[in-house]
Amino acid sequence: MPSRVAAVIVLAAGEGSRMKSATPKVLHSLGGQTMLAHVLASAEALDPEHLLVVVGHAREQVTAALTGRARAVVQESQDGTGHAVRVALESVGPLEGTVVVVPGDAPLLTARTLQNLVDAHTAATAATTLLTARVEDPTGYGRVVRDRHGVEKVVEDKDADAATLLIDEVATSVYAFAAEPLRAALGGLKPDNAQGELYLTDVVALHREAGLVVVAEVAADADETRGINDRVQLAELARLLRDRIVTRHQRAGVAFLDPQTAWVDAGVVLEPDVTIAQNTQLHGLTLVRRGAVVGPDSTLTDCEVGEDATVLRSVCTSALIGARAAVGPFTFLRPGTVLGVGAKAGAYVEVKNAQVGDGSKVPHLSYVGDATIGARSNIGAGTIVVNYDGRDKHRTSVGDDVRVGSNNSLVAPVTVGDGAYTAAGSAITSDVPAGALAVARQKQRNIEGWVARKRPAPGEKQGSHGQP
Repeated sequence: MPSRVAAVIVLAAGEGSRMKSATPKVLHSLGGQTMLAHVLASAEALDPEHLLVVVGHAREQVTAALTGRARAVVQESQDGTGHAVRVALESVGPLEGTVVVVPGDAPLLTARTLQNLVDAHTAATAATTLLTARVEDPTGYGRVVRDRHGVEKVVEDKDADAATLLIDEVATSVYAFAAEPLRAALGGLKPDNAQGELYLTDVVALHREAGLVVVAEVAADADETRGINDRVQLAELARLLRDRIVTRHQRAGVAFLDPQTAWVDAGVVLEPDVTIAQNTQLHGLTLVRRGAVVGPDSTLTDCEVGEDATVLRSVCTSALIGARAAVGPFTFLRPGTVLGVGAKAGAYVEVKNAQVGDGSKVPHLSYVGDATIGARSNIGAGTIVVNYDGRDKHRTSVGDDVRVGSNNSLVAPVTVGDGAYTAAGSAITSDVPAGALAVARQKQRNIEGWVARKRPAPGEKQGSHGQP
């Protein structure tokens, strides 16, 4: 029978001074989420009765970032990991079942690994089960000391002698405890160590000395348990997470033309038969549907891309791109953009808070802001929707089957009716009725012989009166 997880305690009180940042360490992001959010997602999967986050440094910021059922517990003074867990337990009173402790800076830790730890703990009827890993460079980690009976103790790096420092099995700061034996051992902790703190690792030796069962579950992947202390490690783990995310999508049927240059956030959804080209970043809650091609050189944030659509060398934020629509190259879709089925926002086009109807095209060199364009319309090159009067934004409405000429200015608020045309070079300041042709430009005037009179022949100097 699976053990009931009475509580998961996330340790997130440290300052993280080596990050050299005003942002608390656990709130630095990778894969589109803070490292704390990654840890909480894995912890939530255990369905604990209590999900407690121990906060201290920058407690207001960390508390504000908590999600789901997570509740902050304040550690007023950072007196060690053992003290942090004791404070957390005191906040909830008596518990029965398993207490899981995890660090807030281990974002690659998976729910599966935590569940395996709990299962091993339950199967062994253990007082303490610690997750360990074997690493090439154990510097900075507590070493797991074993004897012929199993795990004897954990020795922190700063307290280890030369022989202990040679051990390559390390404690990962991830534990499963039986609740009451944990509470009893925490009361016996003493700060007789190099840092003068109450170490949670000392619970291992206390339980062993008391004759209780102590076991170790070795992590299958040492990278999964790695913590983050500085920006170098943050970047390293971000790459590892990127690889994990990309591999998951590849195995689900997504083609990555160059996986090493694609960055995909954890919350992104990609359907089978999507193609992600080189140098593409997909952020936030972006959804790309079957058959779509995104990239190369594109960045999408919180966008939806419809089936068989294409996005080429473009930046899109909070945009809805319809099925079979085409975007790019060098296109900027800003929040509120909706492209209909088969619509096009072509080269050097910017669209903001506007709807482009099914089959309509804004092929190149245009700005469309605060506008609604109907179906099957075409917006000529160089067209600008003049949506701002210096104080307020106004909307423009273009109907179905409209042809807007090149180099037009549509001065909002204005409506161009269904089937209407506007002449090239026009500044449209009044509504255009359905089916009408609007011409809003001065009549051309040709001055015969002007060049011969006013411009010098080749090789001659321009006179002072030779200007038109």
